Amino acid sequence: MSITTTFIIPHKGREEMLLETLQSIANLDSPKEEYEVIVVSQNEVVSEEVSLFSKQLNLEIIHNDANKTISHSRNLGARKAKGQYLAFLDADIRLAQNWLQRSLEIIKTRNNTALVSAMQINSENATPLEKIRTALSNAEVDSAVSFLPGRNLFLAKETFVQAGQFPEHLMTCEDYYFTDKVNKIGDLFYTSTTHYVHIGEDKAFIPMCKKEVWRGQSNLASLKGRTIPLREVPSFIVPFVVTGCALLSVLALIFSQWILSCILLVGAIVPLVAYSVRLNKLTSKAVSFYHCMLFYLLYFPARALGTLLGVSGVVTTSSHK
Repeated sequence: MSITTTFIIPHKGREEMLLETLQSIANLDSPKEEYEVIVVSQNEVVSEEVSLFSKQLNLEIIHNDANKTISHSRNLGARKAKGQYLAFLDADIRLAQNWLQRSLEIIKTRNNTALVSAMQINSENATPLEKIRTALSNAEVDSAVSFLPGRNLFLAKETFVQAGQFPEHLMTCEDYYFTDKVNKIGDLFYTSTTHYVHIGEDKAFIPMCKKEVWRGQSNLASLKGRTIPLREVPSFIVPFVVTGCALLSVLALIFSQWILSCILLVGAIVPLVAYSVRLNKLTSKAVSFYHCMLFYLLYFPARALGTLLGVSGVVTTSSHK
């Protein structure tokens, strides 16, 4: 039986979540002879625990330079792949047992489908922030979407090559850039018929804020070479509107410009409340309005700051798990 699918997992840093990812692949209900797993590690060495998975899986471990981007690791893995299909996973994903089976069925039978991604579900005892992240991921399900995060992407190797592979010049936002290219070839289908748990999902607000500063640094760089859909424009503008109006409101207050300060404060509060109300509905009110508001109170300034740092060229590396 020949290899049909190659799982490609870039990894850097701690291995606890990688081990869970590999175990979920070993638990798939698809025959193991039909797929291989390539871990592209940026650690100097991998533990014996990781290596032992070669007894359960057709596993190959490739080492990459620690200074290379996650895109470089993904592309390196793809060049080694024997499979007709590529499954790109982050190293902190726990797949449902039917993930590979359903992904293959959809990409083979659904018309004009270039890429398949599974729906995210909450982990047990999920925090309010994890529930928020999951709800945002699942804003549109069982439909074609404009772009997808790189946590679980399934596509033909031919499509991967045709899309130009992952952009190795980007530190972050590389998944949005890549899936936008794939979207020009065919649909990006986000399915609820299978799922995954994002083990490394943000669970606390302050660490999330720090991550968003880092993630925002490639915002503008990710715009080059692609058409920006109208629906994506607010995600670039609103963080600056909310943050800028709030800061200017304080400045106007310092100079006793009471009316101007109030106007600017309203300019910050209105989009903040509107986004929080929408988010509260997306979570089916499983998350309080307070936590929805707190999320955007931290998210908008962090994204704005990250984008500004990206303009100045201050982009730092970070573990991509």
